[in-house]
Amino acid sequence: MYQLNDIVEMKKPHPCGTNRWQIIRMGMDIRIKCEKCGHMVLMPRREFEKKMKKILVSAETIN
Repeated sequence: MYQLNDIVEMKKPHPCGTNRWQIIRMGMDIRIKCEKCGHMVLMPRREFEKKMKKILVSAETIN
């Protein structure tokens, strides 16, 4: 399961060329931030769960 500050990979890459996103807000909606260009996207949790491919770096390993 994903948590705040995890780095995730989405099914479709971002137009800037990277596919690494950091989860920066969780609740009913989830806000993710592109690691390369800093673009932020807010989407409903259900949509995020469909579009997320895998967790690349867990926040537990960072701390």
